[in-house]
Amino acid sequence: MLALALLLVGGAATGCGGRATTHHKPGTSHEQASGSVGTLLTATDATGHRLREVPAEGAPEVQLTVRPDSEDGWNLQLAVKNYRFTPDSTGGAALPGAGHAHLELDGRKLARLYGPWFHLPAAQVPEGAHTLTVRLYADDHTAWAVSGKPVEGTAQLTATATAPGEPGGHRHGEAPGEQADRTVTIAVRDGKVTPAPARTELRRGERVALRVTSDRADTLHVHGYDKELALPAGQEATLILTADRTGLFEVETHESSLVLTQLLVR
Repeated sequence: MLALALLLVGGAATGCGGRATTHHKPGTSHEQASGSVGTLLTATDATGHRLREVPAEGAPEVQLTVRPDSEDGWNLQLAVKNYRFTPDSTGGAALPGAGHAHLELDGRKLARLYGPWFHLPAAQVPEGAHTLTVRLYADDHTAWAVSGKPVEGTAQLTATATAPGEPGGHRHGEAPGEQADRTVTIAVRDGKVTPAPARTELRRGERVALRVTSDRADTLHVHGYDKELALPAGQEATLILTADRTGLFEVETHESSLVLTQLLVR
């Protein structure tokens, strides 16, 4: 009886044969879920995320290139080395050379990036000279670091008051050519979506305007179309999308993980 009791206590302590003591996603080993890659420092980046130090040799690298878009705003390209984007495992353990990136404008977070390309609308950038920063993170939201400094890339950007639709310009509201066939207005407050999430039915080729106001800074993401839009706290932001693909596509927020609506395109 004593031996049996000791065996049960030992099993509970290690999690063997029962519930795992370390939470991780199915298919990820216990060793991987420990997040033991590199050295977790007490220091943090400017946004409060702890640094995960790795040796300089073979460490992730990133360079940021900004190009004016022919219709609106800018197209950003992240050229990474020793790194891969892993959107499906965000929130899991820190695995070598994997994760996502954050985009900042003058130190203010605009969006979380899950791939090498991102479109930055002109409406999200005030007039004047600015510094864009992209920083690489592990899946557990720690910031990759070398020699105590976060792995990041920067680029300069200047927004000028040009006519609506001119590349690189600053546009208030919508240009005449950007009118939509359907408009969906959504508000997010205290973690609740108004009106309640439902399906928005569209015909293929229709243009839909997603007008979203959030009480906290977040990022809107349209799955399937890979379209994103920064949501400044307390300000209405609009994403106009041409529904050129058929199917059911969810529109959600990244930080708060809220489903805003579903686009049903026939």
